Amino acid sequence: MRGQRRGDRGLNAASLLCWLGLLAPSLVSSITVTTPAELHASRWDTVTLSCTFSSSSRPTSKMTVDWSYRPQSGGPPQTFFHFSSRAFPPLDGQFAGRIRWQGTPARGDASISLINATLNDNGTYTCSVRNPPDVHGSPTSHTVLTVTPKAPSVRFSDVAVLLAFVLLPSAVITLILIGRMLCPKKLRSQSKSYRSPIEVTEGEEYGIHPPGDKVKRTSCCDLYLMESEDEDEYHNLKQRPPLHEDYAESQC
Repeated sequence: MRGQRRGDRGLNAASLLCWLGLLAPSLVSSITVTTPAELHASRWDTVTLSCTFSSSSRPTSKMTVDWSYRPQSGGPPQTFFHFSSRAFPPLDGQFAGRIRWQGTPARGDASISLINATLNDNGTYTCSVRNPPDVHGSPTSHTVLTVTPKAPSVRFSDVAVLLAFVLLPSAVITLILIGRMLCPKKLRSQSKSYRSPIEVTEGEEYGIHPPGDKVKRTSCCDLYLMESEDEDEYHNLKQRPPLHEDYAESQC
């Protein structure tokens, strides 16, 4: 009986040790990395590839971040960015000069930004974070990026320029043409009803209009001749000697 009890105790202790061995990594050292499942962007946009992580241990200088890319057409993933105490952006290849580190490890952020996204950047991006002694859990996460051509759009400033330099002058010219079409009719009607003081006939000057006769307008030349003749006659009368004193007084 005593031997059987000792055997049962040994079996229970072994089972307990196995369970502790399985649960210990998840309870003591675990890390979780999270990224958005999908990202959509337009061509030439700056895209933020977000990556956050939670670790049971505080990030240290041993923490590393790796970003890899797998083309949409398929193929093995290629690591293009590495962080270990400082950022190591790619110096050549597809992403050279277009990757910027945006992460803050102390806040659990391992994000990067992709500048001037192109259609060739479509594919799957993987964020991997290592923070020893946290080596278990979910240290990687994937994001599918889809870049599409940018649709042409009309900005408000473009519309304002179009109205100011095209439509507005056209409207002004249209109004001017309409005014010229309407104004001549008024001018003609006014010219028929209005007559200059110079345009007075010989009969109208004294208010005499012979019946049945058409009134003849005096031209500028006729008026000038008439004025010159009157002046000559006036000078001749002035030069004549007075006939008697009564005539002289009447002339005064």
